[in-house]
Amino acid sequence: MADPDPKSPREEVDTLRAIVEGTARHTGDEFFRALVRNLSRATGVPNAFVAEFAGSDTRVRTLAYWRAGALAPNAEWDLPGTPCEDVLRGGVCHHPTGVAEKFPNDPGVESYFGVPLREAGGAVLGHLAVYNDRPMPAEPRLLDTFHIFAARAAAELDRLRMDRMLRDSEARYRDLFEEAPVAYLAVDADGCLRRVNRAVIELLGRPAEALDGTCLIDYASPTPAGRPRMEAVLAEYLAGRPVVGQEVEFARPDGSPVWLALWVRPFPGPDGRPVGGRVVGTDITARVLAERDGARLRQQNQYLREELKAAHNYDEIVGRSPALVAVLQRVSKVAGTDSTVLVTGETGTGKELIARAVHSAGPRAGKPLVKLNCAALPAGLVESELFGHEKGAFTGADRKRIGRFELADGGTLFLDEVGELPLDTQAKLLRVLQEKEFERVGGTDPVRIDVRVIAATNRDLGAMVKAKQFREDLFYRLNVFPVPLPPLRDRPDDISLLVHFVVAKLAARMGKRVDAVGPDTLALLTAYPWPGNVRELENVLERAVILADGPVLEIDPEVLPVGPESPEPNGLEPTSRTLQAVEREHILAALTQSGWVIEGPGGAARLLGLHPNTLRSRLKRFGIARPSPDQP
Repeated sequence: MADPDPKSPREEVDTLRAIVEGTARHTGDEFFRALVRNLSRATGVPNAFVAEFAGSDTRVRTLAYWRAGALAPNAEWDLPGTPCEDVLRGGVCHHPTGVAEKFPNDPGVESYFGVPLREAGGAVLGHLAVYNDRPMPAEPRLLDTFHIFAARAAAELDRLRMDRMLRDSEARYRDLFEEAPVAYLAVDADGCLRRVNRAVIELLGRPAEALDGTCLIDYASPTPAGRPRMEAVLAEYLAGRPVVGQEVEFARPDGSPVWLALWVRPFPGPDGRPVGGRVVGTDITARVLAERDGARLRQQNQYLREELKAAHNYDEIVGRSPALVAVLQRVSKVAGTDSTVLVTGETGTGKELIARAVHSAGPRAGKPLVKLNCAALPAGLVESELFGHEKGAFTGADRKRIGRFELADGGTLFLDEVGELPLDTQAKLLRVLQEKEFERVGGTDPVRIDVRVIAATNRDLGAMVKAKQFREDLFYRLNVFPVPLPPLRDRPDDISLLVHFVVAKLAARMGKRVDAVGPDTLALLTAYPWPGNVRELENVLERAVILADGPVLEIDPEVLPVGPESPEPNGLEPTSRTLQAVEREHILAALTQSGWVIEGPGGAARLLGLHPNTLRSRLKRFGIARPSPDQP
């Protein structure tokens, strides 16, 4: 094939050895360069090349090109019209002479010999060829040598192709791993982190080097939804069992929570225990927080709907007396702050209206004002109403309930009749005021809140502190900014304004026409001492509007007589000179008239214009008890 003189068997063996030794130590590009160099030397043909398809089966490019005794730059060409076309169809191609005549595109080429490079499945990958400017007669033994090295070149070409595919696949996997929007973690047999992607770094807020070798449980939140759940996930993994969609709360370095739903797949060893594993986590923080906010908003909406069912005393604070103006000045000064306010005053003086004024004039006006009457609930339910409870916290707690503090988060909580709180609840209220956090009844997870507290009472908290009925430290926490409300008898100038305001509202509600209030009636109402304050005034006016027959409201003096020798309204006995005595005697008279019935249409609470629980607290304060049947 090369020299005109045939080679001896010894020479052929030497040729084969030269090619083998020249290529054995190389792979890749070096292998192909060594192959064409040694093939040229062994065959005595000055030109040799190895080529592969270049993007299609009609074009090739060289992997190594030996020309005229030296390595030449790789070349690329189209197959049609060249002897290479026959080789790449799958057969051996030998043109001993006349190549230039047969293939005008190859001027100066006299002879050509080429064999295809086939993969294990038989597909043609490229070809190995030599060409000469002299004739190249057939040499069968050298053809066998070509086939041997064509097979070796095909294997190397196939290996390089698979290597490229593997690198491309690894690059794609690496991009998917690093850039995926979900957290990917590779863990060892103990569940410790060995590799994490960018999402893990961003979600946990820690660099990759800080995470390496640590365990996910190290970053779980101490809440019940954090570390205990992660411990359960780790136990399942160590037992060789997969975990699907477990939701776990983690904590970033700044303390902010991040929630992940975890899918864990262990890779079991011979004993069934994992030798490693994979963890995939999806960020569900937004969903969890939205569900929490949604639950709180639903509770707030439910609370507000319940509030709207009951009419508030007034839509506005009515009056212009110096005593009321002084109160409103104090309200305007404290409204813009977050200071705790303690509103004090007799029953019916409008403490809730003042609380609403403080809230609506402050920065929290756009947030809810949630109220709780501390005297209207049994002692065992006060904590649940204030702080909420977990499912199963006590008998009947069939679902989790959000308390008033959580409902008021960001807004204001109005604690009416705060003096009626049990001592153990007072201690928990003090903690909320100091630390801005609490636990639900039956729960251990602290709940942080941002709530302004306005408290109100008609009791003397200072005296209760001395009597050990109210915590001194809580009193000082509540009494940051006291707002004492004057009784209606100290605001006689406001009675006329209040009468007209209330009558107009009642008449519109009842569909009656009341254009004016008679002067004698105004004088009568102004002279009355109003032990029940504005609430009692509203009750009297409501009764009068119901009985009114004309456009001018008149109240019979017998219905509301005044004077030290005259009976009180509702036929009650005359009052004494001191306020406490007036109130006590007033209550006793109402109890006697009602037959000691407290609640109901004819009960003493209705006669006095008080809430039944408020009346009960008065009875306890004044030491009033129903006499026994045999008592004279």
